[in-house]
Order: sequence, then C-alpha cells, then structure tokens
Amino acid sequence: MKSFNTVSVIGLGYIGLPTAAAFAARKVKVTGVDVNPNTVDTINKGEIHIVEPELDMIVHAAVTEGYLKATTIPEPADAFLIAVPTPFKKGSSNESENHEPDLSYIEAAAKSIAPVLKKGDLVILESTSPVGATEQMAKWLAEARFDLTFPQTAGEDSDIRIAHCPERVLPGHVMRELVENDRVIGGMSLKCSEYAIELYKVFVEGECVVTNARTAEMAKLTENSCRDVQIAFANELSIICDELDIDVWELISLANRHPRINILQPGPGVGGHCIAVDPWFIVSKTPELARIIKTARKVNDAKPEWVIEKVKLAVAEFLMANPEKTAKSVTIACYGLTFKPDIDDLRESPALEITKKLTEMHQGSLIAVEPNVVSLPEHLNHIKLVDIKKAAHADIKVLLVDHKEFKALNEVSGLKVDTKGIW
Repeated sequence: MKSFNTVSVIGLGYIGLPTAAAFAARKVKVTGVDVNPNTVDTINKGEIHIVEPELDMIVHAAVTEGYLKATTIPEPADAFLIAVPTPFKKGSSNESENHEPDLSYIEAAAKSIAPVLKKGDLVILESTSPVGATEQMAKWLAEARFDLTFPQTAGEDSDIRIAHCPERVLPGHVMRELVENDRVIGGMSLKCSEYAIELYKVFVEGECVVTNARTAEMAKLTENSCRDVQIAFANELSIICDELDIDVWELISLANRHPRINILQPGPGVGGHCIAVDPWFIVSKTPELARIIKTARKVNDAKPEWVIEKVKLAVAEFLMANPEKTAKSVTIACYGLTFKPDIDDLRESPALEITKKLTEMHQGSLIAVEPNVVSLPEHLNHIKLVDIKKAAHADIKVLLVDHKEFKALNEVSGLKVDTKGIW
C-alpha cells in the first residue's frame, strides 16, 4: 500500500485548516496552501483566522512541533487535498445561470499543484462540487502534465490517483466530526479509492464507504438538498400559520408528537456555504427534473423578504402607538448575523442579508448584536455592532439567530419580530 509521509492541503478555510490540523495532530507533515498571505502568516504564528472549538490549540501545537506550516505556493507531497470554494458564477441576468457553479477555484488549485506532482501521488477533491467536477479536475491535471498518466485514460495503472471525498461536518463540532463521521470515498478507480482510504484512516475513526466519484459528488449535494427541502416546508408552514393566526412553534411541537413526524424549525431563511448553495448544483445539471429541489430553494430564498415585511409592519405599529415619533426616531436592533447559532460564519447568511437591507431602507438608527464576531469585514462597516445591553433600549427587536446569549435573556421588552421562536 501507499505510504503518506507528507500531505498538502490547498485552501485553508473552514474545512481545509481543520483537515490539515487533523493530519498534523497524527504526526504527519502537512503543508497548507492558501492564496491569502495574511492567512498564511497567521497560521505560521500558530494562530487561526476562524472560530472553531479546539482548532486553535491543535494548530498551535502542530506548528510548534513542526508538523504544520503554511505557504502560498504548493510544494511536493505524497497527497494533495483540494478544499477551495465553489461559488456561483457572477454577472448573469438569467435566473438559472445565476446559480451556475464556478469551478475556477478548483481549476486554479489543480493548475497550481500540477508542476509538483510525481508518479504515485494522490489528489483528492474535497470541495463540494457539481457532478462531474472531479473528472474535470483530472482533465485539467492531465492537460498540465502530459508526462504522467491519469485514471480517465490509464484506469487502475495510472501514475496519479484521483478521488472525490466530500466533508460532512457541522460548524462548531468540526474537529470531532472529522474523526468520528463516516467518510464517502469516491475514487476514479478502485486503486484510487484504496489510496484515499489509507490516507483518511490516518485520523478517521468512522467507516470509509467506497463508491465512484460521481456518486460521491451527488451524495453531498443530496444530503444538503434534503435538508433544504425539509426547511422549506417549515418556512412555508410558518408563513401560512402567520396568515391564519396560528402559532407555528406550538403547531410543530404538536405535530412532532406523532412517532413518524419530525418537522424542522422555521427561521429567517437558509444560510451557509452548503445548504443554501449545494441544491443549485443539482438544479444546474438537471434543471427540468429537479422541480421540488428548485422550488424549495425559491421558498427559502424568499423568506428574508418576508421577514423584512414583518419588520416594516412592526415599525408602522410602533408609530401608530407613538404618534409623536417619526420613522427617523425609531431604533431597530437585529440580533444575530451569522448563518447559524454560536459560530462566526457569515457565509450566505439570511440574517446578514436582512440586516443589510434594513440598514439601507430604514430611516432611523439600526444596530446589530453579534456576540461571535469582533468586527465585520470592511464592506459591512456600515452595520453598527453593539453589545446586548445597548440593544435592550431599541424600539423594535428582530431576532434572527438563536445564539445562546439571546436564549439566556430573561425578559425582552418592546416590539419583537422573532424568527426563531425563542422569545
């Protein structure tokens, strides 16, 4: 079997860095590669640029002991794991094209490692990808290294082994789930899968389940699309109940007493770089067939606008009760900006989208409380962050994320728009 003495992880974000740390914690030499020099410098100091429990201690120890280093340029290794973003293409006015996956980051990563590949190396695509992306990556590598053979032409006898192995972890629990969760191993050949299993078994205690690359790609998309459809049902139900003057939280609680019913909780939308994105990768490949998946995406994407309308109604109600005041004198406080509770991740966050739009349209003061974020990126500096005590004086309070700090509030006075049912 193959022996992996060195591993290179391309992309040091929310998945790449924890994965690099997991290998380094098992005394494997790891080189992390990222295009952001600040990220590289931070990691080489033994520090981290994201919030994830336990990760800071593991990275600090790995860097100190010499098992982990970061760089902006790939170096030779025995295995390469690509964990770069797969966003949507930009600049299109057509709805379906707006959600076309952008593989340029994967292409750039593949071309960056191509010069340092050698016979016997393993390349794994971990980035959540549309069906066929792993084969496309293999094609890019083959075009860059005609002196090596690849599975799409040489099969089991290829010089380079290629597989797709999607991550399946929950933010806030990444380090534990990387180790404990089962892993889907989608090799482009059986030998590719065998190499990938040997690599992941360095730290994975869960079962490594073998399939082909296309099925592995579709597995991750299916998991997140299933969740998206279930959340869309809950979100649509919340809108129906609002119209019929029914407490949706009580309704779901009652319905879930049935032994075979498990309705999820509604919210302000769906966020994160998985559930809010992955279903579109299925739609992009089979737009005429993925009807339920596409409809669910539309339901969840529309929920933030519904929340904004509820806030507008709350402002109108406040002004009717306080005729001496004007819209400019009304203060709105938004509670939570991240895409889910108790993390710092703002990617595809409906809470952030709602807050941004309210900031643009509200004539008065708008403040935000986000206990997991110290400061916002420069393009969001028009949103004013305050602490919970200051937000308590706001006229209208909009609960967008059910952080533990907000659940712990004993009493919340004034007008409220609660999208999570905790107040």
